[in-house]
Amino acid sequence: MADDAAAPDGELTDSTATDPTKAEATESDASSAIDVDGVDDHEDDDIDEDDDIAAIAPRSPMSHVRLATIAGLVLVVALAALTGWLGYRTYESHKADAQRKLFLQVGRQGALNLTTIDWQQADADVQRILDSATGTFYDDFQKRAQPFIEVVKQAQSKSVGTIAEAGLETASDDEAQVLVAVTVKTTNAGAPDQQPRAWRMRISVEKVGDEAKVSNVEFVP
Repeated sequence: MADDAAAPDGELTDSTATDPTKAEATESDASSAIDVDGVDDHEDDDIDEDDDIAAIAPRSPMSHVRLATIAGLVLVVALAALTGWLGYRTYESHKADAQRKLFLQVGRQGALNLTTIDWQQADADVQRILDSATGTFYDDFQKRAQPFIEVVKQAQSKSVGTIAEAGLETASDDEAQVLVAVTVKTTNAGAPDQQPRAWRMRISVEKVGDEAKVSNVEFVP
């Protein structure tokens, strides 16, 4: 023991040199320390590399089934929108066409009401004209209705109108002008046989609620 204490630093004592077990233990401790440090460093490097690879790795592409589903949904929405738009356009077209037909029909009937009057039922014929009239035309004709009925009855006049042609001159959402060509055959007590006469009339038609009525009448050449 005295020899060990006296040995200078850095030199092996005789006991250490001659005891192989102690030497191997010393080498094993050093190797273990080196190995632990080395393993820890390598493991940290591997973890960092894995994180970097995960960060830069591209995402997996979208499956064909999902792509087909999305495309199908987009197509369904587009078709629904197109169907709705076409349906609305068709509805508007039918509505406008029905309104034009209504204006034309009211114009034709207005011309027939004015030109078809029988002295034997003059009151009913005049009332029919008033029922299909509106606006200033209604006001004017109502003022003249009674004198007109009296003249027809006194002359025992009978007139029958026949529509030759009729068409819309102008039309909007609320009103229209209808050109009507009508042939009128008239008889009365003093002249039973008369030649038919051809008249041309511009009849203004105005929408009143769900109906349309005659708002003005002009005779045109």
